[in-house]
Amino acid sequence: MIAYSTLGTNDMERSIAFYDAVFGAIGGARESTEANWTRYGREGERSKVCLTPPFDRQAATHGNGTMLAFETNDHAAVDAFHAAALSHGGTDAGEPGLREGTHYVAYVRDPDGNKLCVFAPK
Repeated sequence: MIAYSTLGTNDMERSIAFYDAVFGAIGGARESTEANWTRYGREGERSKVCLTPPFDRQAATHGNGTMLAFETNDHAAVDAFHAAALSHGGTDAGEPGLREGTHYVAYVRDPDGNKLCVFAPK
């Protein structure tokens, strides 16, 4: 159902370094970079995640209660995403671990404060 999601950024280069690392950990890759737009995807999937400075030229802010979640196939990829986030300017919002007995999950915030989740089956 979702074609693409956008995340506002106040520093495109910092965000590119962060998202290159975390998406690389789960099989994603940067597909294009333009002056005010960077797009990521994963082979075989139509949905995209895009980075952009806000078009109203105000500071990018994160939404309270807003989160993007990314699915992957194994626990090692969840661990790698979390580690990449922390080593590229992100902050921990929930260490990798089993949640609700059904999924292996980690939570982070990107350098602009956007909350991200990555998960794999139990």
